[in-house]
Amino acid sequence: MELIEILGYCSALIIGVSLGLIGGGGSILAVPVLAYLFLVDEKVATAYSLFVVGCSALVGGIKQHMKGYVDWRMVIVFGVPAMLGVTLVRYYVIPALPSVLFTFNDFELTRRMAMFGLFAALMIPAALSMLKNGKDCDKKVSGSVKYNYPLIIIEGVIVGAVTGLIGAGGGFLIIPALVLLANLEMKRAIGTSLIIIALKSLLGFFFGDAFNMNIDWNFLLTFTGLSLVGIFIGSYLSSFIDGNKLKKGFGYFIFVMAIFIFYMEFMVKR
Repeated sequence: MELIEILGYCSALIIGVSLGLIGGGGSILAVPVLAYLFLVDEKVATAYSLFVVGCSALVGGIKQHMKGYVDWRMVIVFGVPAMLGVTLVRYYVIPALPSVLFTFNDFELTRRMAMFGLFAALMIPAALSMLKNGKDCDKKVSGSVKYNYPLIIIEGVIVGAVTGLIGAGGGFLIIPALVLLANLEMKRAIGTSLIIIALKSLLGFFFGDAFNMNIDWNFLLTFTGLSLVGIFIGSYLSSFIDGNKLKKGFGYFIFVMAIFIFYMEFMVKR
């Protein structure tokens, strides 16, 4: 096994540890780890990331359900459109995209550049969400609540489509939507988002990618298994480490990763 592969598997473990420590965000590193350490192409990296994200979110979502922090009505109302969006994008849109989207003079915008460029762009709001203290979106439900179902459904489709394109869970998009449109308090929004992320990521992978590409299950299950082990390690360490401080540090790290991806895809000549 080469050094770069060892670093890749160690990164899989770190992804899980970060998820266990800060409760989210770590899975956003799956795509760059797969792309730059294991050198898989953009289709495979985003597909495998969906599986890793889905399994990780499922573990966290089950834990939140046991604490009573999952709103299953919102899982259905928001989650079903999201599942539809990610599955349609993975099954129809991604395979139909040409390797070169367009050319302008000497510049070629490739499918990889577009997908990873969008991914890096969305890493920035994800990082910002980690740098906030979480109080801005927190609110309590009071009196009779009117759920904005049309906007919730539209948001679900959009988030699902974005997830299909970039291979990330999109919790930084889902949680504010659940708080603002469904009037969920923050803890329930976080727990509900984990179930939604798990369902849409796993269903998008199985129905959108498993039929379109050959899956290296030995590698994928090993990578995912290390991430899941890391979650339990991180959960144990969270009793001794201040997760809020780590979350801010991880937010800055994601900023750096976004800049690195832009550099690798748009500045380095291929």
